[in-house]
Amino acid sequence: MRLVKFGDLESLVGTEVGVSPWHQITQSQIDKFADATGDHQWIHVDVERATKELGHTIAHGYLTLSLLPMLAAQLMRVENVQRGINFGCNKVRFTNMVPSGSKVRLRQKCLSVESRAGGKQITMESTIEIEGKDRPACVAESIGIIYGS
Repeated sequence: MRLVKFGDLESLVGTEVGVSPWHQITQSQIDKFADATGDHQWIHVDVERATKELGHTIAHGYLTLSLLPMLAAQLMRVENVQRGINFGCNKVRFTNMVPSGSKVRLRQKCLSVESRAGGKQITMESTIEIEGKDRPACVAESIGIIYGS
């Protein structure tokens, strides 16, 4: 894990922040996400049909995107922070399916750090990779605002 002082965030611009450990996507996780969002499309939750037609169920794209906070927390810790908030995304693309049982990880690059509302707005290129696949599952420009203490 990378440790960064709040006052040194600008030094990250243009650099790879890090790569998270692998996280396995389970059918249970997919089912819980389907229950939470009401998206019970068969490609996600009907194991028998999906296995017959696709070879496996696949994770929701938004489930994959929702892993960003958990995976990013494993990459970097900023010292002297009062709080941080998710500000959204500039762009999100789901570029590959994530089969149930596969492993994903996050690779982040810092695109910019700008002063904003008493804090620092950080824009990251967030790429969620799938173990053994050339094409990532998701590429997003994620934005957060961190407030120093």
